Amino acid sequence: MSTVVNPGLEGVVVGETVLSNVEGEVGRLTYRGYDIHDLAEHANFEEVAHLLLFGHLPTHDELGDFNRRLASRRALPSGLLAMLHAVPRDAWPMDVLRTATSAVAHFVPHRPDGSHETSVDTAVDLIAKFPTIVATWDRMRRGLEPIAPDPKLTTAANFLYMRTGEKPIPEAEKALDTYLVLLADHSYNASTFSARVTASTGADIYCAVTAAVATLAGDLHGGAPAKVMTMLEEIGLPEKAEPYVRDLLARHEKIMGMGHREYKIRDPRAAQLEQMAKNLTEKSHTKWYLIARALEDASNKVLQEAKPGKRIYANVEFYTAPTLSSLGIPSDEFTCMFACGRVAGWTAHVLEQFSHNRLIRPQATYVGPEVHPYEPIGKRHGQNGATNGKSAGANN
Repeated sequence: MSTVVNPGLEGVVVGETVLSNVEGEVGRLTYRGYDIHDLAEHANFEEVAHLLLFGHLPTHDELGDFNRRLASRRALPSGLLAMLHAVPRDAWPMDVLRTATSAVAHFVPHRPDGSHETSVDTAVDLIAKFPTIVATWDRMRRGLEPIAPDPKLTTAANFLYMRTGEKPIPEAEKALDTYLVLLADHSYNASTFSARVTASTGADIYCAVTAAVATLAGDLHGGAPAKVMTMLEEIGLPEKAEPYVRDLLARHEKIMGMGHREYKIRDPRAAQLEQMAKNLTEKSHTKWYLIARALEDASNKVLQEAKPGKRIYANVEFYTAPTLSSLGIPSDEFTCMFACGRVAGWTAHVLEQFSHNRLIRPQATYVGPEVHPYEPIGKRHGQNGATNGKSAGANN
């Protein structure tokens, strides 16, 4: 019987999780049974992180305790700050976040075998430090001194404060907080699966989350929002969106931020992000939401002409670009912001993997040469057909 190969593991079920459920056919995302729309409208990021780590939404007392735990872990060790000071100022932010994530492990106790504890406490440590790392590097690369986190502020407000030194307006804090909620988890996406594969080997949570950060950096995963922002900047005005789409498709290039492998209808997170982008555009008097809206409309108009009845939908990355840009965050830090939300999910998945671990070791179908004899070096043929170091067809 022939082996069925599913490239990219599409449609292959590789595990179970209680953390989140992606129902692509109906466009629904839930965290431990709570609809993402309800969480985005009524819960903050700290409540969602608590939900993922502990299995339930916190009470007032539990939330107060959790906030204090986060606040106590936000500051970066002096040794890590010194390492960041040594990084070239033009280093890519995701490279810096990946390095810093791994480096955090240097400043926490390790076991005799070199491994670190993987627990809720270490998960909180990473969730707390990610926004501080990103905000600290944002200031360092601009030649500014880092600003220490304020224990009285939320995760979202703290990030914006550590970037600028000013406490954000309520609309800005709410927008970023909602963004972090929407990005907190998404089942077995590429970076989460990478974290679980790493954890399945017995590697600790710092190793697993570092692997997740590295995986997130790719354009087909977390790198898309920056590409969306590039498109919006190239378009410049809403009325130029349709000619831009036609030119892009004529060159057989993708419209970044449109379509999703899981969702057959609109990504449920896109609606929340679109509303935030619209609100922030009105507040900050920026144009990015208007261009994005025109781009989504133009994409569907052009698609309808070629394939009547077909639609293409914005995914979470599409309206991330105008949202984060309206908050003053540069596009090369967009993926870092994705990580600041997703680290809650990554750490929860690592803990879940550890709770009933089995090494993740899939099979592959071999399609190389048949078994054949070993050739002594003097009788081997190079790529150009030469033998014994002589050119094929040479006159000797």
